Amino acid sequence: MYERKDLQQLKRRIEESRKYIQVVYGPRQIGKTTMVLQLIKQLPFESMVITADDVPAAGRSWIRNSWNEARRRLSVSGGSEFLLIIDEIQKIENWSESVKKEWDDDSMATRNIKVIILGSSRLLIQKGLTESLAGRFETTYLTHWSYTEMRDAFGWDVNQYIWFGGYPGAASLIEDELRWKAYVRDSLIETSISKDILMLTRVDKPALLKRLFEIGCIYSAQIIALNKIQGELQEKGNLTTLSNYLSLLEGAGLLTGLEKFSGDIIRKRASRPKFQVFNNALLSAQSFKRYNESVREPNVWGRYAESAIGAHLLNSSLNKQFNLYYWNENNQEVDFAMESGNRLIGIEVKTGKESRNSGIGKFEEAFRPVANFLVGTDGIPLEEFLASDPYALFSI
Repeated sequence: MYERKDLQQLKRRIEESRKYIQVVYGPRQIGKTTMVLQLIKQLPFESMVITADDVPAAGRSWIRNSWNEARRRLSVSGGSEFLLIIDEIQKIENWSESVKKEWDDDSMATRNIKVIILGSSRLLIQKGLTESLAGRFETTYLTHWSYTEMRDAFGWDVNQYIWFGGYPGAASLIEDELRWKAYVRDSLIETSISKDILMLTRVDKPALLKRLFEIGCIYSAQIIALNKIQGELQEKGNLTTLSNYLSLLEGAGLLTGLEKFSGDIIRKRASRPKFQVFNNALLSAQSFKRYNESVREPNVWGRYAESAIGAHLLNSSLNKQFNLYYWNENNQEVDFAMESGNRLIGIEVKTGKESRNSGIGKFEEAFRPVANFLVGTDGIPLEEFLASDPYALFSI
């Protein structure tokens, strides 16, 4: 079974110390639970896995009772350490306060119960960590699978990755594309929206949120003002609602709106967003076209390639701590701008022979980036870029 690179890092953290709670979170269906099940097979001490999915209205008493069972098993085993894994933690109200209490009780009693917390809602996980568990945790954010991971695990080529994206659980279905699309829509998209957003957050207009997601996917890798899609959304409400819903979709690892790069933070926040999916499967699964016909249409394929590059940069930015933007001015555009500290890099994506106006020259004149890179035709090959660590560009 394929092992993600994060597994060995998590294993080292668990083996080395009991000082921190290990928090592993990320979108649904990208292998969080599978990874910890692989982990416990490699550890020399016993473990216990529990999930809030199995308990209706799970609450503080459920955490306390489960923790007491872990303490009992540690005592019966005669060992010196034990691993407790709690899955879908974000479904438990005030989960961080309950975890803090049990963890502090163990610390006072010098019980060596190590803890891994798994969750799929980034916004709710981060809120819980900052509210109650300061100084008690380390995090591992698992992103959608990269091209190299899908290539190494399933033998995919770069075009397959650009179209089918990075959901490992759907990989076996790509030979039956209609079935693959249905699986992504029903088991991945609908489950993520219903369980990670609608069940956990107040959403007054769930149909509007779902429609925003659908349209945002259609426009992935394109710049469009929210007020211009209100007609398509059939929504006359204020733009704050749409912006809040877009933030919820981002927290679930589905869709975001990249801001325009500017030296003025207020202008960044007020800019038209560039929609960007976190995983190209979210785009392809909602298309009426199929892989074999889309790969032969340069205009269609160019947009999918740019979206795949954007998804690669977006997922990398979450772990590598750089900010991702786009830039345009007077019909001149730079597809992506990476910012780390005071260092700035421009990324332009080109496939085929399209002749749109590149804004690299204007961008360089205005912001003095440390480097600009062309990806695709006449530049870094798509496959090479998707197999690389974008953060390494800052060291060139």
